[in-house]
Amino acid sequence: MPMSFHQIRELADRIRSNVNQVIVGKEDVIDKLLIALIASGHVLLEDVPGTGKTLLAKALARSLDCQFKRIQFTPDLLPSDLSGINYFNQKQSDFEFRPGPLFTNILLADEINRATPRTQSSLLECMEERQVSIDGDTRPLERPFLVIATQNPVENQGTFPLPEAQLDRFLFKLGMGYPSAEEGLSILKRFKEASPLAELAPVAAASELIEAQNSFARIEASDEVLTYLLSIVERTRTHPDVATGVSPRGSQALLKAAQVQAILQGRDFVAPDDVKAMAVPVLAHRLMLTGSFRLRPEAAERVIEKILQEIPVPAEEQVFSRP
Repeated sequence: MPMSFHQIRELADRIRSNVNQVIVGKEDVIDKLLIALIASGHVLLEDVPGTGKTLLAKALARSLDCQFKRIQFTPDLLPSDLSGINYFNQKQSDFEFRPGPLFTNILLADEINRATPRTQSSLLECMEERQVSIDGDTRPLERPFLVIATQNPVENQGTFPLPEAQLDRFLFKLGMGYPSAEEGLSILKRFKEASPLAELAPVAAASELIEAQNSFARIEASDEVLTYLLSIVERTRTHPDVATGVSPRGSQALLKAAQVQAILQGRDFVAPDDVKAMAVPVLAHRLMLTGSFRLRPEAAERVIEKILQEIPVPAEEQVFSRP
């Protein structure tokens, strides 16, 4: 029996409350992590060091009764260090497979842009197809499978930019941002004696997450809302400041994120506001801008925001709703 929308919302509330025992503020980032988790998406956290990217990923993992593994990406990391290897067992006189850290439920890829393109590309198959191919054998990954990657945007030495194909596999690209003065005071008090992360206990089972992932897509989206969503995506392909617009994978990602967003907002249908709320974090990192725009910080976000202002929003009576 599918999980009800109310049960999905209750599951998200449970995880959010648990993560908030460690993380101060950042409710919007936490909500988007939950949306990615339910929508079977992956998240790229990009911000300066010390803003809590790794701590947030660990707090989410501790809240789930799932396997968690962390990889510190470095220039000498090899693809086999992620996927695992077939090694010769002298006792058995045969080759055996030793799985790598990719075989987990929650994977924290810390400072992902420090690895070489060869190693980064080893994540493409597992992120998109939830499987790993090693020496001609394809091994499926267990569900749920979520990659949370972090990177520092201001450090260039010893880093390798993520290729567009890699970025396109992340549902969201998010920034943590600095805390306010009030939040900073709360952080000092909360971590003054010990980290609350050590005492965090799981509040959700893997089976619950899988049920939620199998159930959220039942959220209705009217033809008018789908047309509105596609109008936003198609505008990115003709915008004068954009060299390469959003692919069909990006439009599907936007719909999935909007569906989960609708559930968290207490609706059983997708509204245009859900699409607008998800458009920037889902679409901006998928754009390739032209000329000097590529070098301007947050230029892609501004392009999406401008498109949202230009595209007409469907009238309320056109949007599907249930009595």
